[in-house]
Amino acid sequence: MSKKVLVACGAGIATSTVVMNRVENLLKDNGIDASVEQIKIAEAASKQEGADLIVSTTILPTTYSIPAIIATAYISGIGMEELDAEILANLK
Repeated sequence: MSKKVLVACGAGIATSTVVMNRVENLLKDNGIDASVEQIKIAEAASKQEGADLIVSTTILPTTYSIPAIIATAYISGIGMEELDAEILANLK
């Protein structure tokens, strides 16, 4: 069954593009069938229906009905392996 991951940043452009590429490669490398959608964090609440995970480069303004992970490690380069593991654990 295919999973759906929302990748969010403040404006839905710059940092989420970096994170989206990283997440897509991570899922592909681990054989996880998933679609990855790039969104603005303000859209996350309305788009969480039917999604399995939110990966955000920014502070989460609210709580969601699905797991949400802060992905600043992909921007800073520190703790990326731990972040990879957390994303995979939420999608298995």
